[in-house]
Amino acid sequence: MNNTITTTRACNECTFWNELDGSKGECRRHAPQMIAFEVDEEVQFESKFPITLQEDWCGDFERIG
Repeated sequence: MNNTITTTRACNECTFWNELDGSKGECRRHAPQMIAFEVDEEVQFESKFPITLQEDWCGDFERIG
């Protein structure tokens, strides 16, 4: 029998994740990203951190601690 140990890596366990509510948060690994959107025929710009779910993951994961 072959025993395999797996490690869970999820956003809610990452040092760069900032929880907003129980299920989602901001990824603060990199600088905020600029987004453009149209409001009443006028284009507006904001900078935002990407929003992820707590169970999401990526290759930049670093465990808290």
